Amino acid sequence: MPYNLIPQKPTISVGQKWGKKMAVAGKKLTIKELQALTELDHGRSIREDGGLCGKVRAGKLGITVLFRYEYKLGGTKKDHRLGSWPKKSLAEIRAERDKVRATVIGGIDPGLAKKAAKIQRRNEVQKLLANEEAELQAKLTLNDLFNLWIDEGVFRSDGNKELRRAYSMNIAPSLGHIELRRLTESQIRSALKPVISAGRIRKAQVMLLNIKQMLTWAEKRKPWRGLLADGNPAALITEDSITPPTHQDQRERTLSPFELRELQDIFTSMSLTHESAAPGTKHLQRKPFQLASQLAIWISLATICRIGELLMAKWEHVDLQQNTWFIPKDNVKGRRGKKQDHLVYLSPFAANKFTALKLLTGTSAWCFPARNALATTGHVFVNSVAKQIGDRQVRFMQRAPIKNRCHDNSLVLSNGANGNWTPHDMRRTGATMMQSLGVPLEVIDRCQNHVLNGSKVRRHYLHYDYAKEKMHAWQALGLELERILFS
Repeated sequence: MPYNLIPQKPTISVGQKWGKKMAVAGKKLTIKELQALTELDHGRSIREDGGLCGKVRAGKLGITVLFRYEYKLGGTKKDHRLGSWPKKSLAEIRAERDKVRATVIGGIDPGLAKKAAKIQRRNEVQKLLANEEAELQAKLTLNDLFNLWIDEGVFRSDGNKELRRAYSMNIAPSLGHIELRRLTESQIRSALKPVISAGRIRKAQVMLLNIKQMLTWAEKRKPWRGLLADGNPAALITEDSITPPTHQDQRERTLSPFELRELQDIFTSMSLTHESAAPGTKHLQRKPFQLASQLAIWISLATICRIGELLMAKWEHVDLQQNTWFIPKDNVKGRRGKKQDHLVYLSPFAANKFTALKLLTGTSAWCFPARNALATTGHVFVNSVAKQIGDRQVRFMQRAPIKNRCHDNSLVLSNGANGNWTPHDMRRTGATMMQSLGVPLEVIDRCQNHVLNGSKVRRHYLHYDYAKEKMHAWQALGLELERILFS
């Protein structure tokens, strides 16, 4: 028989010898025995008492023994991984085995116990994160709410510019830093009190209205509604409760023909005094009322429009050939869905004022461009004319002088006997004059672009625009103004 065909006795390493012996005798493993393993022991199983079983693996990084715990549960043989040596020490592996064995003795599947422990750890982490999130939410302030509300909860025609300005000036300084959950009725009243004391009742009412609108929005959304669990503090405050008994909430002020002539004379006198001042002394003279603002007052009177609609006007909407002024509904005051476009037929009086204005601002896209602004960047602030008029009737206001603003009584009419006047009073004055001229009330309402009440069926079918009647009404008002001011 050839030599290479003679059966050879396989070579068995020292580790293989004691590995076989341990498998039979179940002797307890030692560190020295594990360290004695070689590549020839690859694939061998080694055991010791207590269900500890290992599988030898020889790889690029050396010898590794993968240990598991073998057990029976419910009549079924199972095993549970314990880790590998030498990554884990033998003592750590046995400790893990003992822990798992205790679980098995208790009738619990170690795999399920491990899964349950993992779920428990995850739940603990989620609970910890939830607690942290709850703590952060509990510290949310009125400023935090406003920043979200102004972006997602309210949409004013001016892009919320006025709302941002009013909040930053009137509400944020006193209430903005307060945590929403700690906001109280008393704190809101305290924020309104200085404004009311200064006689700015309408301003205080608007502040309260804006706060109410914001908190009502918050009550319907997380996490804000949780912070208002004790209720909306602004809902406890009514307009009547912040309005002094002597305050007349609904203004009824109109300007008499005498006051209209007086106002025109004041404007003329201011301009003449300033122009006739000696060279180098003009800066010492009282500045005349801005010409553009003068024209805005007369146009508002002649068209009975809202001053804000006029100050947002663009020249593309003014046709001095056809003597019309189109007011898009985006510029109209009112609720979303309740606003409508408006076409004003200009009387010669109103058209002349627009023509004079064109000479001042015609190079801009806006009829009343913002100061120091480029041609297409925007219009003046919608309250600018009202502020200019108020600054010249300070006897009716309880406030100290404001830097870079007038502080006199140069526009007080009738020596103050009839109180102060505002740009909106011009709208009321013009409408009252129309009424005195015999213009029907329904035509006056349409000249003022009021959304008239009535059934949906009527609004759906009746679309006559009263263009002829409105044109005659504006023409009659213009003629009356010319008679009062120029005769």
